[in-house]
Amino acid sequence: MRYPQGGERRPWRFGLLTALAVLLVMAVLVSVAAAKPTATGATVKVGLITKDATNPFFVKMHAGANAAASKAGAQLIYAAGKDSSDNAGQITAQARAKGVLVIALDSPTDPTTAVDALFATNNFNAGVFIGKYARAATKGRKVTIAMLDEHAGSSVGALRHNGFLKGFGIKANNKQIACVANGGGQQTQSQPAMENCLQKNPNINVVYTINEPSAAGAWTALKNAGKKPSGVTIVSVDGGCAGVRNVKAGIIDATSQQYPLRMASLGVAAVVKFANGGAKASGYTDTGLNLIAKKPLKGVPSKSVKYGLANCWG
Repeated sequence: MRYPQGGERRPWRFGLLTALAVLLVMAVLVSVAAAKPTATGATVKVGLITKDATNPFFVKMHAGANAAASKAGAQLIYAAGKDSSDNAGQITAQARAKGVLVIALDSPTDPTTAVDALFATNNFNAGVFIGKYARAATKGRKVTIAMLDEHAGSSVGALRHNGFLKGFGIKANNKQIACVANGGGQQTQSQPAMENCLQKNPNINVVYTINEPSAAGAWTALKNAGKKPSGVTIVSVDGGCAGVRNVKAGIIDATSQQYPLRMASLGVAAVVKFANGGAKASGYTDTGLNLIAKKPLKGVPSKSVKYGLANCWG
């Protein structure tokens, strides 16, 4: 999950569809979109809009889309929302009504029928992976759990949260869960959220976080409370370079790594194919993930920190 920052930048309207001829991004979350196929010889124009313009995840996605578009001989047009909750569902619906192909990257829409296709990590499985790791890492020990989510209504947040519960083997009302809080997916918000959790129960020794910036904020609060890395199991999702370095340092025990470059490349390729008269993309394409852990555990498949650093972003 990515942490929202950045400023709003939306330079176009639907009136430009004819001028763009092929692609315009009308995202509910992160998405690419294409209008009807271009005339022979016309330049394919690909639109990309991300939740914000400064998050390393989206910076990598932007770079990947640029590279893929350039390789295909297409032109990328880019814009960004102001934060991760800056949805444009009504605009997306208008786009599809005009025959525009809309592909979501990274995050499923609600409802899923708001877009034609989705290229994304299986966020539920990302949660399952780290839940299984946390369970194996604390086997035979009494656990007290804190869960730091993103924000209310986050589809990705719900998938990862519920996946962790599934992987750990508990229900949402389990007494081992001492605290559930929203850290906004940001380090600055997650630190006080974790401090509040520790006030509720200072014995917390397992922490699920929606993403790695949230994990960093949680760790600051835990460290300030006198906790040591060996005494707390922190798991997260993203696979950014800063997060993987925190796995190497022993701050994060394991993280599910996702691949924004792959999402962008596949999305752009699908759009260019459609623009050139090919089939319209549909359904869900899983762009893959791997569990990155410094200490491998029996029964929990994982990749090394070396692999994580070779494939990280940001």
